[in-house]
Amino acid sequence: MAELVLGLATSHTPMLNATAADWREGKFAAVDAKRAHRDKAGAPVDYAALAAAPDPRAAAEIASARMAEKHARAQAGLSRVATALADARLDALIVIGDDQNELIDAANLPAILVYRGAAIANRQRVAADAPLPDWYRAALAAFYDEPARDYPVDAALAEHLIGALTASDFDVATSDGFGDAGEGHAFAFLHKRLMGGRPPIPIVPVFLNAYYPPNQPSPARCYALGQAIRAAVAAYPAPVRVGVAASGGLSHFTVDEDLDRAVLAALGAKDRAALTGLPPAKLRAGSSEIRNWICAAGALEGLDLAWSDYIPGYRTPAGTGTGIGFALWA
Repeated sequence: MAELVLGLATSHTPMLNATAADWREGKFAAVDAKRAHRDKAGAPVDYAALAAAPDPRAAAEIASARMAEKHARAQAGLSRVATALADARLDALIVIGDDQNELIDAANLPAILVYRGAAIANRQRVAADAPLPDWYRAALAAFYDEPARDYPVDAALAEHLIGALTASDFDVATSDGFGDAGEGHAFAFLHKRLMGGRPPIPIVPVFLNAYYPPNQPSPARCYALGQAIRAAVAAYPAPVRVGVAASGGLSHFTVDEDLDRAVLAALGAKDRAALTGLPPAKLRAGSSEIRNWICAAGALEGLDLAWSDYIPGYRTPAGTGTGIGFALWA
């Protein structure tokens, strides 16, 4: 029988692909000043409004020396997760991520989709002449392979997962290919930054519609989906070692330390009520990717949170940025 032996979660922000100099020099400020935002309650807000009433913790966090320290800590956290993944000797990794109009759009937007093709392509999505600053273009391009390559998918486990979830009354969409389109950044990040330089582990991509109304799964539904994934793995007859990974989050593009720390505390305490009771209004924009962590928590109920780290990734005086988180279950 299959055994669920490892869990992991990681932010996948372009900040993790940027250099220490990019952080120290505050280069993300120009990006954030032009971006649409939401406040900590989830309401739409512009950068000027955030700057007029900033989180008082932000100012000290964006000092150059502090940014360099946080960059080093973030890279160390990412390396720790990558090492744990390699050491686990997995046969397959179920990756819970979201799509942001990369493969799936409003023309056909399932709440839950399991990919069952034999492979999934990773190909460069950022044009060399894209109208972006060079440093930001490089950070975005680092999600993708050049030249393109295919990564293995455990199609047999995917088929089993689809059948088990359907039998558990989840309405699961499926796909065995996306034409010429390569995988989105939520999945590409794991291939490039966690498996880079090592033989790739076959994955099973599970897409949650975290971002886009009107059919985002509730926190409770995400947790229940994770529980059903765990049961499906336990029922899989092949003697394989399986891991579960959540890709994305935590809060962004307005950093909400209180929300992020509450999520990590609930994961450590296995506090299902706290995770499923998170207000959906807070899980909007980038913060919606916390749904991926909630789903992973449901799948990993049988394991303990062995380690986590949190970096409040403020990058402007207005308090914008990304709550950068890492976690390991064993």
